[in-house]
Amino acid sequence: MFEDLEFPVIAAPMAGGPSTPELIGAVTAAGGLGFLPAGYLVAKTFDAKLAHTAELTDGRYGANLFVPGSRSSADLTGHRERMRAEALKYGVEPGEPVWDDDEYAAKLDLVVQRRVPLVSFTFGAPAAAEVQRVQEAGGRVLVSVTTPDEAGLAAARGADALVVQGLEAGGHRALFTDDPANPAGGEQYGLLALLRLIQARTDLPLVASGGLVHGADVAAVLAAGAAAAQLGTAFLRATEAGTAAPQRGALAEGGRQTAFTRAFSGRPARGMVNRVLRDLSADAPAAYPQLHHLSKPVRAAAGRAGDPEAMSLWAGQTYELAGEGSAASIVERLRAEATAAVGRLDRLR
Repeated sequence: MFEDLEFPVIAAPMAGGPSTPELIGAVTAAGGLGFLPAGYLVAKTFDAKLAHTAELTDGRYGANLFVPGSRSSADLTGHRERMRAEALKYGVEPGEPVWDDDEYAAKLDLVVQRRVPLVSFTFGAPAAAEVQRVQEAGGRVLVSVTTPDEAGLAAARGADALVVQGLEAGGHRALFTDDPANPAGGEQYGLLALLRLIQARTDLPLVASGGLVHGADVAAVLAAGAAAAQLGTAFLRATEAGTAAPQRGALAEGGRQTAFTRAFSGRPARGMVNRVLRDLSADAPAAYPQLHHLSKPVRAAAGRAGDPEAMSLWAGQTYELAGEGSAASIVERLRAEATAAVGRLDRLR
C-alpha cells in the first residue's frame, strides 16, 4: 500500500484548518503522502477540497472521515455556564450544543464517487458494508485504533490497514468509545508498545502515529514493523499549513505542557495547556460533538483576538522539537535524520 512512496511519511489529517490541500500537495511532491480531513466541513466544502487536493497530488492522496458515535445524555448545564463566562471575555455567546453526525453519509458518498484511493476512519470502525463500498470503488480502507481490541474489530470489519495512535499524539484520541470516567478516555498505550501488541494480532499494514517529529522517530517505527509513519505536529508550522497564527506563536514559544481535555469538544484530545484547558477540563462532560459546537464561537473569537488562552491548541507531547519552514524542507530534514539514524545502527551488525 505504501511501497511506492519515496519516503514513507504521511501528513496526518488535522481537522479544523491545519491540513490544507496545499500542505498535502507539498508533502506528496516531496515523496510522502497526505490525508484531507473531512471533519467539521460541510459536504459541499469537503467535495471542493477533494477536487483541489486531487489536482495538486495527481490523485495520490487520502481522505479521513469521523465515524459518528451515539448521542450523549450528559448534563451540559454546568459546562455551558463556564463556557459562557469565557465567551463574555470576547464579547460573544457560546454556540448551541447540538448533536450531529458531521454529514457522515454524504461525505462517504463523496469519497466513493470520487474514487479516493485511501480512506481513513477515526472515532470508530465503519460498518463492513461501508468498508466494502470504498473497496469496490477502488479504495483502500484504514482505521485509526488506540488499543489491540479496537484493532481486532477494525480488522474484522475488513480494513486494509490500521493507523496505530499512541498516547503521545496531539489532537483527538481516536477512541472507539469514550469512557466518561477517564479524562484520557480509557486505557492508554505508548506508540511502540501498541505497535508490538497489535502486530501480535494481525498481519495488516500498520501506520504509526503519535509524537513523531524527528527522522529518528520515523526510522524507529519502521524498524518496529510499521509500514509508514504518520506525522501531524511536525507539520503544524509548515508554510502551507492552515494553522492559526496564535497557535503558531504558542508552538514556537514553547514552554507549555500538554494534557488531555474534553473542554473544547467533548472528546479527549491532547493540547498545550492554556486557561480554558486548565480551568474547564475537570468537569467537562463526555459529549461530542455538542461541546465542539458550544465552544466554537469562543475559539473563533479568541483566534481573532490573537489570544491562545481560549483556543484548542492541539499538539503532541514532542511539539517543542518540531521545526518550521516549507513542507518540502520538513520532509527533507526528516529524511536526512532518518538516514543518519539508520547509519548509527550499523554498529549492531
